[in-house]
Formats: sequence, C-alpha cells, structure tokens
Amino acid sequence: MPLAFAVAVIVGVWMGNQLAHRSQNRCVQNDERGSIARGNGGGEIDMLLNFIETVYVDTIDKKKLSEEAIVKILSGLDPHSSYIPADDLQMVNDDLKSSFSGIGVQFNLQNDTIMVVSVISGGPSEKVGVQPGDRIVEVDDSVFVGKGITTEKVVKKLRGKKGTKVKIGIKRFGLDELVHFTIKRDDIPTNSVDAFYMIEDGIGYVKVDKFGDNTDREFFDALNSLKREGANCFIVDLRGNSGGFLNTVTSMVNEFLEKDALIVYTEGKAFPREESRALGTGKFQKDSLVVLIDEFSASASEIFAGAIQDNDRGMVIGRRSFGKGLVQNQFSLSNESAIRLTIARYYTPSGRCIQKSYRDKEKYQEEIYDRYKDGEMDSDTIGIKGDSVKYYTTKGRVVYGGGGITPDYIVTRDTVGLTAYYTKLISSGSIYDCAFRFLDERRNTISAMNFDELCSYLDKQPLCDIAIDFAEKKGVKKDKDIRKETRDHISKRMKECVVRNAMGTEAYYKVVNQSDKMIDFTLKKLKK
Repeated sequence: MPLAFAVAVIVGVWMGNQLAHRSQNRCVQNDERGSIARGNGGGEIDMLLNFIETVYVDTIDKKKLSEEAIVKILSGLDPHSSYIPADDLQMVNDDLKSSFSGIGVQFNLQNDTIMVVSVISGGPSEKVGVQPGDRIVEVDDSVFVGKGITTEKVVKKLRGKKGTKVKIGIKRFGLDELVHFTIKRDDIPTNSVDAFYMIEDGIGYVKVDKFGDNTDREFFDALNSLKREGANCFIVDLRGNSGGFLNTVTSMVNEFLEKDALIVYTEGKAFPREESRALGTGKFQKDSLVVLIDEFSASASEIFAGAIQDNDRGMVIGRRSFGKGLVQNQFSLSNESAIRLTIARYYTPSGRCIQKSYRDKEKYQEEIYDRYKDGEMDSDTIGIKGDSVKYYTTKGRVVYGGGGITPDYIVTRDTVGLTAYYTKLISSGSIYDCAFRFLDERRNTISAMNFDELCSYLDKQPLCDIAIDFAEKKGVKKDKDIRKETRDHISKRMKECVVRNAMGTEAYYKVVNQSDKMIDFTLKKLKK
C-alpha cells in the first residue's frame, strides 16, 4: 500500500503538470480527445517502478501497479472521472459511434447462452443465414457457453477488425445437429433513435436511447418523417437515456429554439465559460414539444430537458432526472489506455448546475435507491428539497438546481399489481425465456404477420398461464392467489417480449406505450 500510494502521488503530479499545459484547449464532453504526452515527470515514474521491480522483495507486475495507481487517483476526484484500460478502450469508444465492425446481430444472454434476438438487415450474419432465435454455442471451434460468459466477453469475441472472419456454431430450434457459419466481419451501423412513429393524429413520438456521434442526424430524419405524416407536436422520450456527446445534444435542441436562445454553457477552472446558443435555423421552432425524463435520464438528457424547460419552450414530464452536471474529456495515455477526466461543469440557461452532491461517493451511488426507499417515485410532490437554490425561466417560473431536473408535471410509478411474485418472475428471467420459447415454437406462423395481426393474435393467447407454468417448471413457485392486476402485468410483459423478439425495437415501444402511465398522462395533457 505505501508503494502504491507513492506511485499514485507521482503519477498525479505528472498528470497535473501535463494537463496544465493543455488548459488553453477547448474541450467538450467526451468529444475532443487529447493525448497526455510523456513529459519530464515520466522519468520519475519509470525510475521508481524500475527501482521497485529491481530491489523489491517480491516479483511485481509493473503494468498492473501503474494502472492501480491511476485508478486510485481518479477515484479520489469525482464519480465520473475514470480509467479505461487499453483492452476495453475500443469497446467503450464504439458505444457512441455510428458504426462498428462486427457480425451484425443483436443478442441477449439467456441461461448462460448467446441468444440471437435479431439480425441486422443486410449485415454479415443475415448474408450467411443466421436467424433470430439461433443460439450461438461455439466460437472459432471452441465451446462458448456457461456461467463465465458475459456480455463484454461476447462483444470482444464477435466484434473485430473489418474483413476478419469468425466461425460460429449455432443451435437452432427443431434441429438436432449444430449449424456452422463462417462470417466475415463488416461495418455495422448503430442506431440511437430506437423508435419514431405517429402515436396519435398530429402527434409524433421519438425515443432517443443515447447521444452518439450520429444521433442528431437520426433525430432530424425522424422529425422530418413524422412532419410529412402530419405531426405538429412531438414527444421526445429520454427516459433511461444516460447521455453522450455535448455537441450532439446542442445540435438537437437547436431545432426547437429561436435564434440566440441559450442552450447550455460550460465552465471549469482551466476552461473559461463557453456558451452554446441556438442558430435560429431549426425547422421545428413553432411545433408543440414534450420531453419525457425519469431517474435514469442523465447528462446530455438533462441538458436537453433543461434547455427546453428554462426557455419555456415545452413541457417536461416524468420524474426527477439523475443529476449529472459534470463534463468529461477523454485523454489518451502512452500505453494505449485512456482516462476520462472531469474538466468542467455544465449549466442550464437559467444558471443552474444540476449535479447532485458527490462528497460521499457511497451515498452518491445509492442515491437513486434512496429515492425509491423514501417514496419520492410514488409521490407527485417536488423532487428537490425546498431549500435548494431557486432559478427562474425566461418567463419567470421557478426551477431548482442542485440535484437533477424536476419535471413541470410529475408522473409517479405504476405499482398496481407489482407483487413479490411478479418481481420473482422478472428477476428470474422466466418471462423473457418463456417469450423466446413461445416465439420459437410459432416462428413460421408469426413471421407472416404484420404488427396489428401479431398484437391481435397475442391478445387471444393465454400468455399469463403459459408464463406461470413455464416459470414453475424452472423453479419459481406459483402463488396460490394471483391478483388480476398481477396477471395483467404478466400478460403485458409476455406480449412486449414476444413483439420485440419478432419485430424489433420500434414495434416493442408501440406495444409498451399502449399501456404506459406517463404516455397516457402526456396525451391527455396535449388534448387539453
């Protein structure tokens, strides 16, 4: 521990010196990536590590010791400054890119097995004959199933350099023997707008999953398509959206605001205030707008919601957002790893920083859980404490800083029917597994149906009883008396899973939104 601490201190001083030299460079959240070059401090670090390696009583792993020192330093700063090992850097960066190189499947892990949920149209897997419902049980002639399989391991196995090949073994429903495919990896597009469709006459719905490097282009295409279908009001759903690139979200908000309206500004010790303002070029400045958020809407999602709220541009509906108001920039290290370092705070147009306190790191991680425990998710009263600092929108409405965006209208959770038995079904994965089995057994029939036909077909099936019987065989003991509301939830969840596996993400949201409490509240508000 003393040795690790000594290395940590030296590394910290060295990084501080290097970053100070960069203080005049503009940075935005996870976008402009710099490199920390080896400077005068590098010699001291190498000298100490080499000295330890030479004379220390035990053999050491110099690379591991250096990485542990960096992690220790960053953990003492804020919850969002982090170290990214070289082995993980490509996967981390790919998450917000518009494409990556792989085989072109969406998958889930079920019973320690890779289950192909969908196959990217025109992608490498579709070209060779991989189908939804296939189980990948071999990769490059080696068995690839079991408790040690993780999503990260699957991604590392299936993704790779464009043009390289991977051999997979498939277990297909109805066939006794494995089917083998050799797939040549290629560029796979990634979409961050999960769904957009006309939810009612004149009202377009857009679900944004994250703010990647091409999300603004996808978003504009969705808005324009809905406009052509007659939309003059838009619901932008940012629930569960954890954020992304700052320049992407400002580009998207620009579509709704008048010229020179302030969108967001950032400011840090080494980075003077920098503002983002609307250009006045947006095509949707006159259309009605609603933004949906919840406790998992963070960072760029909060910038979007805050800009709309502070400019009195539209309604913000949902539950208090996460509360992340820190700006990170990515810096490369000499060993091909990187750090994401907080370099500024962002502020909404009214001047509020919505970053919640992180003095106590343990409490910071548990803060969302505390909201549930304290009953905030089930109360329509204001989420932020009354003694929080008050700010004012352009029309003089009071808004609060210091812990997320509090919506204009709060919609509590729908907890009716969410019994302990239902929770057991969900946590065991039984409903999802059952839905996959249900679809496997009827895939030929269902594949010929359109969305309305599939929904009508599923509504006639005893989905709840099918799920309960399946779960009981898997060890989830059946309750003696299952409430009607619980049965409705089970049937609804089964239907959603079948539709998602059969028709994809957009169809899934169409089904979910039919009985979504927040969507129902929003549509009623828009009709008033």
